[in-house]
Amino acid sequence: MTRVKTAEEIAALRESGRILARVLQRLQQETRPGMTPQDMSRLASEELKKLGGEPAFKGFHGYPDIICISVNDQVQHSIPNNRPFEEGDVVNYDFGVRVRGMITDSGITVGVGKLGQGEQRLLEGTEAALAAGIAVVRDGCRVGDISAAIEAVLQRYRLGIVRELVGHGVGHELHEAPNIPNYGKAGTGPVLKAGMTVALEPITTLGAEAIMGDPDGWTLWTVDGSKSAQFEHTILVTETGAEILTTA
Repeated sequence: MTRVKTAEEIAALRESGRILARVLQRLQQETRPGMTPQDMSRLASEELKKLGGEPAFKGFHGYPDIICISVNDQVQHSIPNNRPFEEGDVVNYDFGVRVRGMITDSGITVGVGKLGQGEQRLLEGTEAALAAGIAVVRDGCRVGDISAAIEAVLQRYRLGIVRELVGHGVGHELHEAPNIPNYGKAGTGPVLKAGMTVALEPITTLGAEAIMGDPDGWTLWTVDGSKSAQFEHTILVTETGAEILTTA
């Protein structure tokens, strides 16, 4: 179970989260047709060096890059490649930053140029579900309360829920207990306490919920070719609510 953090650890997490948010802001600003995931990985590396902090993903279970960049029907954990972005693509940036030993984890999904109605619904619904999950976080809440709030929004937007991928505790390690599914029943699961830090991350599709692996050992794909999205924040549980740490 993720531990209650000390004041010093929370200060490091706040710094880490601010840096991470600024890197993602820069990537969002530079996402346009013709750019490639490898271009964006280099940009993330340059921005991180300028701002301070260390990449948390590189070397995690052998992952070879500093960031995961998943495009369209790539669901998560995609190694940046050299395929140029095209108008109408949806691009997910999933990134982690370590400062003084403490890790934050965050992700955004960005549209390239003009998006169709389905893609707009995908991004809007996934981000709204994250906000709904954050809204119920407070000292004494249960994991199932968060899961149920996220699921209700995703059902309203008619989005597929990728059930194999879940939110999680974070802080000293990139992935800590408890797992926080994007579906569930309110009033169930572990209790969160003030001072704990967790990453909430709805991961969705415009079609089937099933996913499949790639021979590269990392990339996950939708089985039906439908587009996927993810939004994620690292959250500090407080006595009265939640503090979003991954914000500029």
